[in-house]
Amino acid sequence: MESKKSNIKRYGLIGRNIAYSFSRGYFKQKFKTENLHDCSYENFDLKQIEEVKNVFAQNNICGLNVTTPYKREIIPFLDQLSTAAEEINSVNTIKFHQDGSISGHNTDVHGFEKSLLEIINKTPKKALILGTGGAASAVAYVMRKLKIGFSYISRRVEENSINYEALDETVIKEHQLIINASPVGTFPNIDQAPDLPYTFLSLDHVLYDLIYNPPETRFLKEGKTRGCKILNGQKMLEYQAEKSWDIWNQ
Repeated sequence: MESKKSNIKRYGLIGRNIAYSFSRGYFKQKFKTENLHDCSYENFDLKQIEEVKNVFAQNNICGLNVTTPYKREIIPFLDQLSTAAEEINSVNTIKFHQDGSISGHNTDVHGFEKSLLEIINKTPKKALILGTGGAASAVAYVMRKLKIGFSYISRRVEENSINYEALDETVIKEHQLIINASPVGTFPNIDQAPDLPYTFLSLDHVLYDLIYNPPETRFLKEGKTRGCKILNGQKMLEYQAEKSWDIWNQ
């Protein structure tokens, strides 16, 4: 029994309060569908980031994902970062190398870009990014890559940001892509939505919510009723998960 256990390739998710985890369910199904009987995926629910040392020290850990609130806090525990992870200062995938080193990557970038390009017919000139955390940084990275001008929307006055109170008809009409990279509207707070003047939305707008639970947030419903093209974060998560798997097995 022990030898069988020792042959299991262990993957997992680092985070806090992650019983709801998308990743565990996704990879469990992937392993079943692809007959990967020697693989497992588990949650490592950490009260504080320092506990990650105990995870790294465990046997047969072959790859890890990282979620809120540790995407930035994990960085000092890593030996190197990919270009994207370093630029946006956010890691969601950890690879263990044969030489003993540990590298950090960001597959949110890949997942967001691929899913976004599937729903836009032409590249918009300007976008609004709601939120200023790690997820927002990944979105901004893709905006720069696609040469889409963008502004962060924040309750605080920051560089390259617009305050929610300053949003008016002109701003909304100029920015035809609006991405919610904040947690506002996540289950169980499904009645909440970013404080936008939704009446100025039109058929020309695309609303993308990185939230996947609920599948249709109030933010997306507001856009849908006004004829906007909408998308939630499900596809992004699927694509980033597959990219993580590629990195682990390179």
